[in-house]
Amino acid sequence: MANSYFQFKQFRIEQGACAMKVCTDACVLGAVTAVAGAARILDIGTGTGLLALMAAQRNPTASIEAVELDDSAAAQAAANFTASPWAARLRLHARPLAQLAAARPQPFDHIICNPPFFRHALRSPDARRTTARHADDDTLSFGELACFAADFLTPTGRLTVLLPPPEMQEFEREAAAAGLFPATRLVLRHRATSKPLRHIVAFSRQPVLATEQELPLHEPDSEAYTAWFQERLGPFYLAL
Repeated sequence: MANSYFQFKQFRIEQGACAMKVCTDACVLGAVTAVAGAARILDIGTGTGLLALMAAQRNPTASIEAVELDDSAAAQAAANFTASPWAARLRLHARPLAQLAAARPQPFDHIICNPPFFRHALRSPDARRTTARHADDDTLSFGELACFAADFLTPTGRLTVLLPPPEMQEFEREAAAAGLFPATRLVLRHRATSKPLRHIVAFSRQPVLATEQELPLHEPDSEAYTAWFQERLGPFYLAL
């Protein structure tokens, strides 16, 4: 059974009321997203509030907003924000993304999202976990996410998304249709010789040749984390 909380060096994530718990790939997303210099950041589908809190730790001046449609997760994220050292810079919207769009928020310099992505896998008997993990017509769609980012990013803003490789291909088609294009791509693998697990892609309005970097999490012959992982997660993980 997952812990009811996950303790980081500078904040704690209470997660007992959230369908999706803290996981390694989400932590990597929070650690590598280029939030430096951003004045306004949005975390879409914040869940526990993890990505918003990591952004707050990494960017000491940004105003950070988060949106979450699940009532229980939203309440837990709000509590995690309040208990953090950065409560004054964090704001939660407990509503669907479409309602936030209708309110016409000020543009964001960076939008972060770890969206639902299991489109064809078996559904969980836990309906809230299914909503958090599966992209369906009645939850956040790739097209909705891409169009929101196109509407509410600043001219030089970026959208950073984490998805498995097949789903990322689908998302890139939706993003291109909305006028957003890959600028950087990070390929996460368990080890250098393992198949890709996730892609972390930053999108911008300018069609450019995207830079690509391979990011193995573990050393070739052990469960030890790579130097790359330790450097980036060291500011967050107690064990590093």
